[in-house]
Amino acid sequence: MQINNFPKKIPVFPLSNFIIFPKTTVPLNIFEPRYIDMINDSMKSDKLIGMIQPLGLNNIGQTDPNLHQVGCLGKIISFNETDDRRFIISLSGIIRFRIKKEVEKEKLYRNFEVDYSDFLNDLEIKKDNMVNINKIKLLKKIKIFFQKISYPIDYNELEKLNLDQLVSTVSMISPFSVEEKQKLIETVIIDNKIKILDEILNFNLLDYQENKTIQ
Repeated sequence: MQINNFPKKIPVFPLSNFIIFPKTTVPLNIFEPRYIDMINDSMKSDKLIGMIQPLGLNNIGQTDPNLHQVGCLGKIISFNETDDRRFIISLSGIIRFRIKKEVEKEKLYRNFEVDYSDFLNDLEIKKDNMVNINKIKLLKKIKIFFQKISYPIDYNELEKLNLDQLVSTVSMISPFSVEEKQKLIETVIIDNKIKILDEILNFNLLDYQENKTIQ
């Protein structure tokens, strides 16, 4: 998909402590009426919606919270309606975006003008041409982290991912803070993203080790 084909105005779904990266897929349970409307409208058009995190704890519970500036455009690749009229969808990340401005409300949900130009490398196909020492070290640390927090995960599946996919997937599924996840999604260069993830893992491992010692 070419950059010119992406919509300049998109519906946005704010969800705290949740991010999606390009080339990853996540399930979503949609039950709030305005987001039911959003998915209905999206299914009738291009099946594209934006995911983004609200900004700060003070926005929790607000109808229209302030938002972080960077999120990710995703495409609905599967759709099911439940007996109680919820939607279960799978959303596949395509490219990150930066918010330009909010569009005047015409629907219950919010629409924004967005810019993708900072994240054109999201559209590149990245491959590991050789066994990467950084990937091996990172996988070991990831395994220790998930064991510490008793979080079940399939390490064999993680090993199949290239380094960029590995960082994105772990960033998405880990119980990191909103700020930590936002820092990861806003980082453009993969080497910097790896460094930030490594720092977050080190910090969280230290935290769990200290808690364990106290207990």
